[in-house]
Amino acid sequence: MKKNQETIMNLKSIHQLLSFKKILRFIIGFSIVIQFIIISYNHYSGYHSLLNFEYFLFRLFRGTLLSVIFGFIMAYPDLFVIEFFNKILPWSNKTLKRIFTQLGFSIAIAIFISVAFTLFANMLSPYKEDLNGVLINNALIFSVVNIFITAILEGWIFYSKSQKAEEKAKNLQKELSQIKFEVLKSQINPHFMFNSLNVLSGLINKDTNKAQQFIDEFSHIYRYVLETIEQPVTTLEKELDFMRSYLFLQQIRYGDDLSYSIDIPGNLLKQLLPPLSLQAVLENAIKHNIINESQPLKIEVYSKKNSLVVKNKIQPKISMGNSTGVGLKNLTKRYAMVCAKKPVFSVETNYYIAKLPLINIEEDERSNN
Repeated sequence: MKKNQETIMNLKSIHQLLSFKKILRFIIGFSIVIQFIIISYNHYSGYHSLLNFEYFLFRLFRGTLLSVIFGFIMAYPDLFVIEFFNKILPWSNKTLKRIFTQLGFSIAIAIFISVAFTLFANMLSPYKEDLNGVLINNALIFSVVNIFITAILEGWIFYSKSQKAEEKAKNLQKELSQIKFEVLKSQINPHFMFNSLNVLSGLINKDTNKAQQFIDEFSHIYRYVLETIEQPVTTLEKELDFMRSYLFLQQIRYGDDLSYSIDIPGNLLKQLLPPLSLQAVLENAIKHNIINESQPLKIEVYSKKNSLVVKNKIQPKISMGNSTGVGLKNLTKRYAMVCAKKPVFSVETNYYIAKLPLINIEEDERSNN
């Protein structure tokens, strides 16, 4: 059932690449050329001589009209056959078998339609020649024509898909560049920089050891950003390490009013997720919630059904305006670029919960196959 649905969806995608208007123009042009060749050949070979130019135009018009009708009848089964064989006999690894199998189907479709075409044309205007001979002759012509149609459609589909893929790649690259810019901008946020340097300035006079640790964690954050910004994914282990550094800086500012807990089994540490995923969620929690002695904020990080869960109590800042949600939107886009999984953000019993799917490349490839 699933394979049938996939085949139907793929056929729809082909129809999106080759619209009805495009196929109509192709069939009309192709039919005129083919009919001109057939009529000219029949005339000069003596098989069916033309009486005058008006009769030539009549034969060309009638033949083109019928060819367009039956051309559509051939083209659409050809499209279905092409997409069906793209699934079961891809060109990449079964080329020879694909050629002969698809050739057989093209000829079978052509013979079936040629018989219908010939009998229908004979009803409109009976052939002077022997009907059996006409049937055989038309079957050969239709077979050759349909092989050409199939080859043209194959090339057309390949070209259209490559053009669409190239356009999609350009759009993705543009979008990825924008996302990287947004991520870097959030890390070099002047407020974050000012607050961090202000905290560091206070520490230097009070606690030089903690000030040195602050500098180490601060540099670790930016080193991690520069190392991972060009990577599509990173390990959960590295993300948690980054999280500790990020929250260390925040805890210097908020003290014991900000706390966190991590409960992740060791077997998940090599799972993957987009880099700086945790930073987007943590920044969202700290930015939008009150953090003080009377309302401390605790962030819980744990795993659930192969997802990383980040949970915090909702205690919104009164002065906060409407959130743009750019960070979380960018995170969703970064997930879409590497897998089919999506992060989920929800509110449950006064808690904000972010579920970040963990990516296992091998399992994802097996599920797709």
